[in-house]
Amino acid sequence: MIPLTLDEIATITGGTCDLVDDPSIQVTAGVEFDSRKLQPGGLFVALPGLRVDGHDFARDAVKNHGAVAALAARPVDAPAVIAPAQEQPEDNAEAFANDPTGAAATVLAAMSALARHVADDLVHRGMTIIGVTGSAGKTSTKDMMATVFSAAGPTVAPPGSFNNEIGHPYTVLKCDRTTKYLVAEMSARGLGHVAHLAQVAPPRIGVVLNVGTAHLGEFGGREVIAQAKGELVEALPAAADGGVAVLNADDAFVSAMAERTQAKVVRFSTQDPAAEYFADEITLDELARPSFVVCHAQHRIPLTLHVSGEHQVANALAAIAAAVESGIALEKAVEAMAHHTAASANRMDIQSRPDGLTVINDSYNANPDSMRAGIDALARISAARGGAHTIAVLGQMGELGEASTEEHVALAEVLHERGISTLVAVGTGVHTGALANRAAEIGVHTMTADSVDAAINLVENELATVIADGVPSPVVLVKASYAEGLWRVAHGLVGNPA
Repeated sequence: MIPLTLDEIATITGGTCDLVDDPSIQVTAGVEFDSRKLQPGGLFVALPGLRVDGHDFARDAVKNHGAVAALAARPVDAPAVIAPAQEQPEDNAEAFANDPTGAAATVLAAMSALARHVADDLVHRGMTIIGVTGSAGKTSTKDMMATVFSAAGPTVAPPGSFNNEIGHPYTVLKCDRTTKYLVAEMSARGLGHVAHLAQVAPPRIGVVLNVGTAHLGEFGGREVIAQAKGELVEALPAAADGGVAVLNADDAFVSAMAERTQAKVVRFSTQDPAAEYFADEITLDELARPSFVVCHAQHRIPLTLHVSGEHQVANALAAIAAAVESGIALEKAVEAMAHHTAASANRMDIQSRPDGLTVINDSYNANPDSMRAGIDALARISAARGGAHTIAVLGQMGELGEASTEEHVALAEVLHERGISTLVAVGTGVHTGALANRAAEIGVHTMTADSVDAAINLVENELATVIADGVPSPVVLVKASYAEGLWRVAHGLVGNPA
């Protein structure tokens, strides 16, 4: 974070200093919610949560962990900037799910104001903010962007999926006066969420990947999802002021967003050669890692990715387009992308065991679009190995609303169409049951497990038979929504070779 005095922080947030002997003392390190992560000179953010309230740790943060002060909603028996009270918003955002007093809303409003001040200061000094949103692929694309932009200058990007009303301002406050690029991943569970994040750190370049069915239950329909995702391009400055909207030409909902922005519009595509950024001659290797030719402005540059799945081609194009539109040379962007490796945990992480088993750990989250992409990668790897035995270990997809059962049933059809050998459906939910029942009904060999340990045992037993029969090196995909915790299956399989 840029150095700021407690008096300046109070002014920026509209708060007041409490138990502060010297308001001119500076915060010189970053902000943290976890007192154990504080660096000397940092600011402790006293955020209330489901299980603990940060206000209870403020004194310890200052006394024992080097915090200059706390940013709080009420006095905390330690030096603090007390933010002005905010009412709990009528919002389905996660941060407000357990906030009866409005304390979380108060602290987050203050932190967002602080982040906006820092963003404005650094943009004035030349920093570029790039925002990315979409129903699927945000985190993978954000990681790609971090790689590419880092090749051109100091870059800040959120760790993992820090993409909401908490993680977004937290990431902004990681920037300092050396930062040249801020890559901001922007998620939404409802209308207005992306617009809010864009207010916290106004992007000059906005990338929209797709409009799918993630959080369908929260939104109610793809048209509403498109409305929410398009808030990013509406927030961009006009073309004359450097604004650029990078849109997926292969998604009709995204392509239509061109009418909602005053920014310059460029498109990327894996299907339309007329797009400004086009991927030609796409091929996949035995681990489903794509190679293709990046086509832009008469240039044709070959690129091989070190991440798996054909869907990563569009993600890579989007990242390259954002980089070029920010002023980075195409050749430099492609070269940096050629060195990119998966950065966020449990996302298309492919590992092999000594006995030949390959595990695709894509267990961090799931929606119908990313499930299909994962199953496609599983089938591609199998085909490249001459028809290797395939096992899909799948759990429930969350937040699909009334479409949930229908989407899980449709997933069974995808397994059948792709020729997946075995389904292990994990969990006791009604939608997981619908997936298992339909898969068995249409001829997919199906097993069910009510726990992670049971799933591991089922897979290991199946593998023992398959490997004994001399079938080409088997491949396992592990995927579900975050709440299902199926990464423990992937970790168990890789850590316990048969």
